[in-house]
Amino acid sequence: MITGNLATLTMATLPSSLYALLSRPEYSLSALLAHDDGKIQPQGENWFCNIGMAQTAPRETRHTEFHRQYLDIQVLLEGEEIIYFSCADARQQQAEERKPDLFIVGQPQLPHSVHLQPGDFAIFYPGEAHQALCAVGEPASIRKAVFKIPLEAV
Repeated sequence: MITGNLATLTMATLPSSLYALLSRPEYSLSALLAHDDGKIQPQGENWFCNIGMAQTAPRETRHTEFHRQYLDIQVLLEGEEIIYFSCADARQQQAEERKPDLFIVGQPQLPHSVHLQPGDFAIFYPGEAHQALCAVGEPASIRKAVFKIPLEAV
């Protein structure tokens, strides 16, 4: 897992491919904020990004997921959320594939957390279990961009 803020990308020590993507002007915080909700997939690219509203909820009601083929770059645009995660490889755990490359873990052990505010991002590689959209205090609406990058593109 890597975390950082779009305003200070160099401090996140990102792999060059991810730095090149997130440092593009069209993916700055102001550009993402101005973008309509929906899917972004530039022509000829094998990655995509979904921008939209979501609702945070108490931690005990949120599912824990991991991916095998894509890594997530979760960028918070508005509001705040907590994401719980583990540094252990979840790919060997029993999990239910609910959608393509979306595996839900039933009994997760998530000892770490990150509190995201606007401009902050968290990157989860394949196998890194994470529980997003956990409320900070009371449940609230947030807006975020989630980039899905195939592992071979990193």
